[in-house]
Amino acid sequence: MTMTADQLRQKYLDFFVSKGHKIIPPAPLIPENDPTTLFTSSGMQPLIPYLKGKPHPMGNRLVNSQPCFRAEDIEEVGNNRHTTFFDMLGNWSLGDYFKTEQLTWIWEFFTRELNLPREKLHVTLFEGNKDVPKDGESFKIWQDIGVPKDHIHFYDATKNWWSRSGTPENMPPGEIGGPDSEIFFEFTQIKHNSKFGKKCHVNCDCGRFVEIGNSVFMQYEKQEDGTFKPLPKQNVDFGGGLERLTQAVQNSPDMFQIDIFKPLIQLIEQVTGQKYQGENRAPMRIMADHLRAAKAMIEGDLVPSNKQQGYVLRRLIRRSAVKFRQLTGKLDPNSFSGLVDEPVIVEEINKFQKSLTKGLNLIEKTDAKKINAQFAFDLFQTHGFPFEITQEILSEKGLKLDEKAFVKIKEKHQQKSRTASAGMFKGGLSDHSETTTKYHTATHLLHQAMRDVLGNHVQQSGSNITVERLRFDFAHNKALTEKEILKIEKIIKQKIEEDLLVTQKEMPYQEAIDSGVLAFFKQKYPDQVTVYSIGEYSKELCGGPHVTSTGKIGKIKIDKQKALGQGLRRLYLK
Repeated sequence: MTMTADQLRQKYLDFFVSKGHKIIPPAPLIPENDPTTLFTSSGMQPLIPYLKGKPHPMGNRLVNSQPCFRAEDIEEVGNNRHTTFFDMLGNWSLGDYFKTEQLTWIWEFFTRELNLPREKLHVTLFEGNKDVPKDGESFKIWQDIGVPKDHIHFYDATKNWWSRSGTPENMPPGEIGGPDSEIFFEFTQIKHNSKFGKKCHVNCDCGRFVEIGNSVFMQYEKQEDGTFKPLPKQNVDFGGGLERLTQAVQNSPDMFQIDIFKPLIQLIEQVTGQKYQGENRAPMRIMADHLRAAKAMIEGDLVPSNKQQGYVLRRLIRRSAVKFRQLTGKLDPNSFSGLVDEPVIVEEINKFQKSLTKGLNLIEKTDAKKINAQFAFDLFQTHGFPFEITQEILSEKGLKLDEKAFVKIKEKHQQKSRTASAGMFKGGLSDHSETTTKYHTATHLLHQAMRDVLGNHVQQSGSNITVERLRFDFAHNKALTEKEILKIEKIIKQKIEEDLLVTQKEMPYQEAIDSGVLAFFKQKYPDQVTVYSIGEYSKELCGGPHVTSTGKIGKIKIDKQKALGQGLRRLYLK
């Protein structure tokens, strides 16, 4: 019997538990208290403080399965192996084991536990450059394990080097990074497509080779003079996509035919009346991926909107709707509802039906001479109209769009967006700036003060902190009165003036809960947790950072409030 994705996940966790690892719970798909990123995009992302030296309450050997979303991969979906939403299997060594154990264990897991044919596995390594030597150590380990020399391939830093800043020359002083070793599975059923190059190779984009795992070795720290110094404690970060591993285990050249996706693909066939073949494959793959991702976001309490995560969710749903129309020739919300059981998605489809009509009307009313690449991009940005759909509609009228010009406009827009994303990354909690740290501690005072004034039904449901303001979401069924706001502000002011000590303590989860510590987020907590106490006034599970005493917070004032619907409200403080 073929191994399912769920069975593979459990086998992976069990294997690394047998090697002394502790299973840590997955982080929320939409990060809490972190304005630096829209979604959790890797298993490593929530562990960065621990990879940089902070002791982890679960120890030095960790393993988990982390749901992830990568918005930058939206345009890649449609081929045999790319998705936006996936489960990342990960294991970590925090200054414990290193290359020998990691490579030996992952090879054992792939070839013995999963029974992947050795002859179909290839590994890649860092070839070295003027600053960092070739990864000869990993090469020797792979040879000792038994990997043939012609299945070991060296690539430059663009392929086999990891740091948060990219290649070695782009790393700032103080940044950590190191070589990585990727493992690829070869689908011999796929013939090389010459449009991706004359000759196929492991990192070719033709789809014959699919990466199924990556062992990152955080080995160096960049110095002020540009040299690289070995870290005193070296870390391992492994990541392997569950979907791609399942694809390899089931020997399916098409990821969308594994057990995770196949039932949804069959449902799309049934609802659209089309077969999963030929030109229908790409739109069906996009629908399957996007609807699966949208459902996961909605389960995390996200709703479609025009900002940040909500905009990404809206884009996923609307792009699915366009593909549905491409397959059926129309967008019927009632028919579309047969694919999903999420009212939020159906409601969004109803809204988009009007936008789609507007887009079509714009095309009809616009002078043919003005329907150019810029027009197509504006239509894409405003109404979620993908270029290929605009092109298809116009081709029926004998018109042709300049695709290269459209791509150029789009790339220019994306470049501006990436610059904005970089600024967002630098400006959030990850820099532990003085202001954001003060606001973070203030959320604890606010939370307890609101419970004192409004009642214990008040529960924090999220927060977002920047250097400009604190945003706090909570469960409450009506607007706060001016009197209630004044009472809350008075309590916070009093606790700040008392300069209460802020302390941190590691303890068993159940012991913390039994002692009255607050824990309201939907995430699953590990057996050992971190508790932050503000004097005897407030105790909550939290990951920090915090000021050492409340006197350092300064003045805090509730600026405005708004309703979020369904018994949820939002406060803005500054």
